[in-house]
Amino acid sequence: QVQLVESGGGLVQAGGSLRLSCAASGGTFSSYGLGWFRQPPGKEREFVASIRRTGGLTNYANSVKGRFTISRDNAKMTVYLQMNSLKLEDTAVYYCAADRTGWGADRNKYDYWGQGTQVTVSS
Repeated sequence: QVQLVESGGGLVQAGGSLRLSCAASGGTFSSYGLGWFRQPPGKEREFVASIRRTGGLTNYANSVKGRFTISRDNAKMTVYLQMNSLKLEDTAVYYCAADRTGWGADRNKYDYWGQGTQVTVSS
């Protein structure tokens, strides 16, 4: 069983940056693929980025490619999402998730979820 806790959300102006963190406890962190998802107001939860269990390989939604970077530190049991050049449409609750068998974009494949952190981008 893995517990995930996100932090780093907040209010930022368009064009600014934020770095989200997701700290894990329990389980074997390095054996999980990790992902970031977000849920904009009134919309479904959507894929943002994912990273393979040993790092190195990553995947991004087209909407964030080139602006967001996912990384992980297995020693610290933490996954990060560096968000640059933020846009109004990036406003959402951001969730991290852990997948025991993969690291894809399908939210239904993820086994554990954090509680989410709010990111609000203002004009």
